[in-house]
Amino acid sequence: MLTIVPQTDRIVQSPYLSVRHLPLAIKRLFLTALQEAAEHCVNLAIFDLDNTLLNGDSDYLWGRFLAAEGIVDGDFYERENQRFYNEYKAGSLDIFEFLRFSLQPLADNELDKMLVLRQKFIESNIVPIILPKARKLLKKHRDQGHTLLIITATNTFITQSIADVLEVENLIGTDPEFKNDRYTGKVSGTPSFREGKVTRLNRWLKENGYNLASSWFYSDSHNDLPLLEMVTHPIAVDADGTLLQHAAAKGWDSISLRD
Repeated sequence: MLTIVPQTDRIVQSPYLSVRHLPLAIKRLFLTALQEAAEHCVNLAIFDLDNTLLNGDSDYLWGRFLAAEGIVDGDFYERENQRFYNEYKAGSLDIFEFLRFSLQPLADNELDKMLVLRQKFIESNIVPIILPKARKLLKKHRDQGHTLLIITATNTFITQSIADVLEVENLIGTDPEFKNDRYTGKVSGTPSFREGKVTRLNRWLKENGYNLASSWFYSDSHNDLPLLEMVTHPIAVDADGTLLQHAAAKGWDSISLRD
């Protein structure tokens, strides 16, 4: 894991090289680089969304909501929705197959109609499952001046509104393609899932000039192991069996937001 402070310590304390022994011009460049790195070192608190901050899966619930509203064929959609959810939990989900399924209703319906349905969904299905301890955890990091980020595989049509309710300014989610004032049913860019979360986060860090030198990531799922391995404070939250076992072997913290 790459961190700034330990590397800096090794350079300064080396018996073969120290800052005071460097030529003045190089010393200035070295110290300037350290200062710039320090300026970009933020305390970054990253949160998975579904089954971490929420007592449920928003993507799965959105599908059930659409079926209940008569937007999709109820029997078919419920069957496929459950199949994909089971595959996600088992770690065998084909994310592109799932996205073709889950994003199609956005393409098949007028945007205004879907916006109204989304608001109803947030109020009726999401607000009631926001965990009180999750709100307290977000507040704890916010009060400490940390930068908060939600990173989720669920599409941003749904999750941007959830992030707004949670008052988390930064969101990385799977982006539905939007062209000519409507959704196409396709995904735009890299889905924010498994290794894709790492790809998307690295891009976000670069765009904002941040790093993971002081970082937390809270997640419930073994699907997030690639990202959990990257942060300085990986934390399993009401974790599935695979993640719980991995966290114990690694000595990671494990907490519950549902107690």
